[in-house]
Amino acid sequence: MANLKDIQRQIKSVSNTQKTTRAMKLVSTAKLRRAEELAKRSRLYANKMNQVIAEIAGRIKCNKIGGLDNRFFEKIENPKMVDIVFVTADKGLCGGFNIQTIKAVNKLLKEYKEQNVKVRLRGIGKKGIEFFNYNEVEMFDSTVGLSSKPNKEKSDEFIKLSIDDFRDGKIDALHIVYNGYKNMITQELHVRQVLPVDSDAFDCQEAQKSSMLEVEAEDEELMLNSLVVKYVGYNMYYSLIDSVAAEHSARMQAMDAATNNAKEMVKNLNVEFNKARQAAITTELIEIISGVESMK
Repeated sequence: MANLKDIQRQIKSVSNTQKTTRAMKLVSTAKLRRAEELAKRSRLYANKMNQVIAEIAGRIKCNKIGGLDNRFFEKIENPKMVDIVFVTADKGLCGGFNIQTIKAVNKLLKEYKEQNVKVRLRGIGKKGIEFFNYNEVEMFDSTVGLSSKPNKEKSDEFIKLSIDDFRDGKIDALHIVYNGYKNMITQELHVRQVLPVDSDAFDCQEAQKSSMLEVEAEDEELMLNSLVVKYVGYNMYYSLIDSVAAEHSARMQAMDAATNNAKEMVKNLNVEFNKARQAAITTELIEIISGVESMK
């Protein structure tokens, strides 16, 4: 049976771990509330921007001879090169949050490899970058610190290269992969193709009767190009906001589970300690009684 001092040392160690995980859970809960509110507000803005783009693109598609002739909406049947941008956390201790995104990226890489399509892998977040570097997967570029502290200017600067290269025909598609926030206990994996913009869902009748905007016909193409750049940029920024909210949610759950496991472990160690102490007392009593008997 284990030594009493060893068991006491284990109880103290696990109790300290329990205090740490409980504190980390409280911190993640507080951060989650702020991130959740920001994600909700950002989602409203993103939805409104999508409506504006759908209206203008729908007008051009339905009214212009030849339909919508714009590089940002052009479907490429046989792409030669695509960009995959993934978002992971800079820190661990958040359960399977990062590995879900990594698995989705690996699946995309495999699919494009089978189609003989070249991929430029662009990473945001230390954990994902470290994984692909360790597995010797070639990365086009990467950045650390942006996923933990989303910044609109830095986000726009990062995604600008993919937007410009798509416009210039250097790449044929842009995917953003990240694990997003659904609710306090659930994260939702997103694999989104943001370029080219899907125009199949544009409804001519809706676009014609919609009165959100009054735009001169000659200005529609110019405005559409400007809006698409903002649309892609904001999708990148929203991915970061949504991801950080999901990260805090996942870490809160992971630390809650760790705290409960530590509590259960302390309970079991206390039982083991009591058994060991009882055994030691019993042994001492037997030795005393045996000594007394031998003196008779």
